[in-house]
Amino acid sequence: MSLAQEAGAVDSYQVSHSRVNPIRRVFMKRFIFFFALLVLSANQACTQVPEMRPAIQNPAFDRQLVDLLSFTIPLLGVDVLYKNLHQYQILDAREREEYEVSHIPGAQYIGYNYFDESLLKGLDKNSPTVVYCSVGYRSEKIAERLRKMGFTKVYNLYGSLFEWANKGYPLENAKGQKTQRIHTYNQSWSQWVNRKGLIKVW
Repeated sequence: MSLAQEAGAVDSYQVSHSRVNPIRRVFMKRFIFFFALLVLSANQACTQVPEMRPAIQNPAFDRQLVDLLSFTIPLLGVDVLYKNLHQYQILDAREREEYEVSHIPGAQYIGYNYFDESLLKGLDKNSPTVVYCSVGYRSEKIAERLRKMGFTKVYNLYGSLFEWANKGYPLENAKGQKTQRIHTYNQSWSQWVNRKGLIKVW
């Protein structure tokens, strides 16, 4: 093969190789895209609605919770908590004014918008810990943070304070006194508190 022919062959290879690279890039982009979809699908499968979730008195409220929550945290029913109240570290993930109106007896305020890790000092990261808010959305998010901080047995109270109050379980105010008042976040969410005798505020 002459020098000119060799040069032509090299040029031909370089041209064909330069054409392959863009094809490979497209293939890799598609592969990464579909791999990401696969991972997302797997994550969704891990957080799908549990069939054996705790019972809620109002089926409409239960449907609202199913639409609202991501189910990334194990659930605990209010009946179980009531019967084993002193076996759990109970954390209130609402705002201070909500907590002061009423909360579950023995619950410790930790907040949501103003969540402060220093409020967790003294808690045992290996003891059963249940987090609640009004309905469970905020408590789920805070529970996720607790797990990242090393808490090993974290639960989200299913139905949270609304379901606790609807069952007639005790509430106490900032002074530790029994009360029938409950902060319902706003007027719209107050529809899910339906037990007679409760005084709704927002």
